[in-house]
Amino acid sequence: MDRDRIETVSLRWLRRLVIAAFLLVTLLPFWYMLVLSVRPIERLLLDPGALLVPVNELTVATYAEVLRSVEHGGQGFLTFIRNSGLVAVAATLLTLVVAIPGAYAVSRLRFFGRRQVNVLFLAVYLFPSIVIAIPLFVVFTRAGLRGSLFGLVLVYISQTLPVSVYMLKNYFETIPVSLEESAAIDGAGRLGIIRRVSLPLAAPSIMAVALYDFMIAWNEYLFALLFLVDRPDRWTVSLGLSLLADGVEVPKTVLMAGSVILTLPIVLLFFASERLLTEGLTSGAEKG
Repeated sequence: MDRDRIETVSLRWLRRLVIAAFLLVTLLPFWYMLVLSVRPIERLLLDPGALLVPVNELTVATYAEVLRSVEHGGQGFLTFIRNSGLVAVAATLLTLVVAIPGAYAVSRLRFFGRRQVNVLFLAVYLFPSIVIAIPLFVVFTRAGLRGSLFGLVLVYISQTLPVSVYMLKNYFETIPVSLEESAAIDGAGRLGIIRRVSLPLAAPSIMAVALYDFMIAWNEYLFALLFLVDRPDRWTVSLGLSLLADGVEVPKTVLMAGSVILTLPIVLLFFASERLLTEGLTSGAEKG
């Protein structure tokens, strides 16, 4: 074998080993969490390190306890899931409603301070969340929005909007201007160009931004704790999970079931939107 062949084979196997290592590091913790969530607590105490569970030991009692209402002796996670779903979906949709036209304007229109907009967007993330948490808490308390899911949605929009505009702006800039000029020649207005040309081509980026916004709103804990700590009926899943983690009397199998419920929607959403996330819809757009 010559040197080129040896390097090719070595790099091919090195690539496989790296991928296998990443899969192991990523999937093993989730698999162990899933195994713990379907094992009876007495079997877990006897063999805590088992990665495989016999079929006759599988149980869904932990999930039933997590989802059952507090009045019936459960943890009330159905209410938490509903609250998190409402907050995450509302924050994602409202962020996109503002971010899409804003990103299009920054990428296509010429106005004073256009070059400084990118710096301002990124400067927001120079400050940690804890720095703005107290001012937001004071402002929302005086406005009567503390303890409401709507106030939490506004907080999440303020957190995700800058990076959403920045990400969408970069994608809009890759869309050929000639396509929009052709639509304008055919008589389409600016809104028609955005709806019929830019938005379909930007679908992968919009989906990626929507997934990012949803993940932030679904998993966020700090602001949910500050704004909803005194309203248990409006807690999100992350707050409910922290309640399980702090409870000494709560079995770890129930805690793992709550963790699976917190993680599973994001995993399913990612795989459901994988095609749009990876597909380049602008490929060959100017051909013909």
